[in-house]
Amino acid sequence: MPLSIIILLLLIALFYHKRQPKLSYKSLLIATLLLIVSAFPPLSDQIMLMLEDDYSPFVKTEESVDYIVVLGCYHTDNSELPATIQLESCALQRLVEAIRIYRMYPNATIITSGNSFAQGNSHAQTVKNAAISLGVPADKIITENFPKDTEEEAELIAPRVQGSHVVLVTNANHMPRAMQYFKQQGVTAIAAPASYMVKKSAYPVGWQYFIPKSSALAQTTVAWYETLGRAWQWLKQLF
Repeated sequence: MPLSIIILLLLIALFYHKRQPKLSYKSLLIATLLLIVSAFPPLSDQIMLMLEDDYSPFVKTEESVDYIVVLGCYHTDNSELPATIQLESCALQRLVEAIRIYRMYPNATIITSGNSFAQGNSHAQTVKNAAISLGVPADKIITENFPKDTEEEAELIAPRVQGSHVVLVTNANHMPRAMQYFKQQGVTAIAAPASYMVKKSAYPVGWQYFIPKSSALAQTTVAWYETLGRAWQWLKQLF
């Protein structure tokens, strides 16, 4: 990840400060440039758009929908908090998109997914609880409580939904990789990207847009993570 590389370069610069000043200076310079480039909003947005522009937002069509699959993200299991608050923003945004689609197709069944990762409730159950609290009938939600990642989600959910009309909900930047995993399992899903990190504005940007920001660094990190994930996915298919 960019920040990990930057920290490593800074440690090298510190360690070789007196022993090899030239190496120390080069490491410091590269770390600084990498930090500026990774945190530069215009560049970060362009990198992210290469992932998020693959699929358009979901719109209603005449075609029916049988299943709405909500891929897992993160949550914190805390019974003192409402289920909606236990969800991290990525999970909550995916759920909101799934409910939006469910309102269009009330006969569809929602499938939530995700392991417990040593917490009390599984992520799938927590998302289900949140959906129920937002008005979705409990009998319209199926949980897949065991998948630990997207590949396992596709493997476990595919047998249930094959031959049906399936809408797949996940983050926009994660959608290309998720769609490929489900395609490998014989499921041709309809993409419903959620949680866009880059939202194109109709208004011109101000000068503040060109100042490096920590949020841009975080966005670049997500884009780099997804790019590595897609490369790994390709290598696994190849070999």
